[in-house]
Amino acid sequence: MKAQEFNDGRRAHTTKLAVTAMSAMAAETVTFPIDLIKTRLQLHGESLVSSRRTSAVRVVSEILRNDGVLGLYKGLSPAIIRHMFYTPIRIVNYEFLRNFLVPADHTLSLSSKAIIGGISGVIAQVVANPADLVRVRMQADSRMIIRTEGVRGLWKGVLPNIQRAFLVNMGELACYDHAKRFVIDNNIANDNIYAHTLSSIMSGLSATTLSCPADVIKTRMMNQAADKQGNCKYSNSYDCLVKTVKVEGLKALWKGFFPTWARLGPWQFVFWVSYEKFRQIAGLSSF
Repeated sequence: MKAQEFNDGRRAHTTKLAVTAMSAMAAETVTFPIDLIKTRLQLHGESLVSSRRTSAVRVVSEILRNDGVLGLYKGLSPAIIRHMFYTPIRIVNYEFLRNFLVPADHTLSLSSKAIIGGISGVIAQVVANPADLVRVRMQADSRMIIRTEGVRGLWKGVLPNIQRAFLVNMGELACYDHAKRFVIDNNIANDNIYAHTLSSIMSGLSATTLSCPADVIKTRMMNQAADKQGNCKYSNSYDCLVKTVKVEGLKALWKGFFPTWARLGPWQFVFWVSYEKFRQIAGLSSF
C-alpha cells in the first residue's frame, strides 16, 4: 500500500513538472520579443556614448533594420532551456512547501506565501543561472562566454539574479495564489479562466513593481564583460546600483517598467491559464 502511494505521488510530481515546463515554454515563446526589448532598454545608458534617449519603438526598429524579424527571437533557445528548469522548480517547490505547511486548505497568510515564493525562486534561479546568462548576452550582443570567461563565467551575476528571483516570486506566486483564493472565496468568479485571468493580472503588476530595480541591476551585472586587464565596470550589485543612480538618476532603476509589465502580464496569463488547464487534463487538482 505504501509502495503504491509512493509511486502515485512520484507520478503526480513528475506530471506537475512536465505540465509546468510545457506552460512555461508556451508563455516564453509568445512574449519573448517583449523581453528582448526590455533588456535593450535596461542596457541603454550604460555607455556614455549612448546619451540619446531611446524608446521601445526605436529599439524595435533598430532590431528589424539590423537583424530582421528573426532578430526579435535572438536568445530564445537558452530562454526555453532556462524555463525547463527554472519554472518547474519554483512552481512545484512553492506548491509542495505550501501544502506541507497547510495540507488541508489555503489559510496561509500573504506574508508566509511571499516568503515561500521567494525561497522557491532562489533555489530555481541558482540552477537556471547559466541559461539566463546566455540569454542576456545573446539579446545584448551575442558575445561568447565560456571561451573568454571560463565555466565560472556561467554564474556571473548569480547574486543579483537571486535577489531578483526572490522578489519576482515573492510578488508573483504569493499574489497569484492569494488573489485566486480571494476571487473564488468572495464569489467574484469560480475556479475557471476568469479567476485565473484576474489573478494573473494582479500577480504581474505586483511582480513587476517589486522586481524592476533588481532586474535592471541583474541585467547590467550579467551583461558586463572583463576588459583586457581583467577589470569589470561593476565590482558588485551595490556598486552597480550606486553608479546607475549617480549617472542616470533614480528613475533608471525602473527602466523598462512598462515593457516588463507588458511582458509579465501576457506571460502570466498564458502560463497560468494553460497551466491550470493542463493540470485539469492531467487529472490534477487546481493550483
